[in-house]
Amino acid sequence: MISSPPLSASRTGTPPPVASGIGNAPILGQRTDRLMKLKARVAKPGEASFFFYDAHFKSEAVKILPGEYFVFDEDLLIMTTLGSCIATCLWDRQAKIGGMNHFMLPDNGGSGADSGRYGSYAMELLINEMLKMGASRMTMEAKVFGGGAVISGMNSINVGERNTAFVMDYLKTERIPVVSKDVLEIYPRKVCFLPHSGKAMVKRLAPTNPEAIVQQERMAAQKVVPVSTGGGSIDLF
Repeated sequence: MISSPPLSASRTGTPPPVASGIGNAPILGQRTDRLMKLKARVAKPGEASFFFYDAHFKSEAVKILPGEYFVFDEDLLIMTTLGSCIATCLWDRQAKIGGMNHFMLPDNGGSGADSGRYGSYAMELLINEMLKMGASRMTMEAKVFGGGAVISGMNSINVGERNTAFVMDYLKTERIPVVSKDVLEIYPRKVCFLPHSGKAMVKRLAPTNPEAIVQQERMAAQKVVPVSTGGGSIDLF
């Protein structure tokens, strides 16, 4: 069951309380300092590096582009937008470390190229970075998003179905339980993940084929050939 969290005051029409005068300065200063430190990070290969302040959630955020991942042990927002691509959110419930990736295709089709755009490599990157930060495979759990058929006329390629099948099989093989998922159907999705608390939020977007998603789908379609061929506690926002 996908449940919707309580609306914030700003969404119900009642403006949230705002501290006035100089008393609000320390909070703004902390946010600015944290964002500057995040932007000053030296990104590892494949690591997301687009940091910004999200006004809706009032939090620092990082955007995951196709082929990227990000792992952290504090609650900043890790965000991405998906069509047929998959985002896997991993969380260690004991170490309170979490991360997200975003891949376009299950594998590289035998080309030998290692890239986070391919599921097998993207999952290795994410798991290995989690382990480096102190996570354990024994206490990891996963939430999976994406795999939508968002462009009409491309159903014969089944990219979303193949991506979904791949990641579910991969996690089963690695013995990482999938505690929730929102996959397949026709919707593009916006996903937000808080890596310290493990909280995931998904917003199903109107299937109007935003240009960025269309471009992702076409890139994926160029690299595949036609083949024959949720549940959990996720919040809407």
